[in-house]
Amino acid sequence: MANESKAINVDKKEIQTQDESERVRDTRVFTPRSDIYEENEKIYIIVDMPGTDENSLDITVEKNVLSIEGLVEPGVEGNFTPIYTEYGTGDYQRSFLLSDEIDRNNINARVKDGVLTIELQKSKEAKAKKILVTAQ
Repeated sequence: MANESKAINVDKKEIQTQDESERVRDTRVFTPRSDIYEENEKIYIIVDMPGTDENSLDITVEKNVLSIEGLVEPGVEGNFTPIYTEYGTGDYQRSFLLSDEIDRNNINARVKDGVLTIELQKSKEAKAKKILVTAQ
């Protein structure tokens, strides 16, 4: 089958929650777009979170769930009130279910210009092994 390409919608998707009482901030919450890449020994998750930096991000792992939360303060330049805006601001939340192949003690994260990169190290058991074949 030939490689197929799909058009991707670049709009942010707002999270629909059933119970708004869980949120302590009165702002919209978006699901950030993410890409996942795999190498032999690592998996990378690249997450677009414009407006975030190392101080506004919270990343936790609990019971095989990697949770990402980014808080964004709305910024208005000047002393005016916007009449019309096309780009909505808000916080970000995203969760990923981790398999047993991930070493929970060896996860690194860095952010630059609103792009979060999470590096997940594979556990020793999950790494590909070369099997030596001998002749008899």
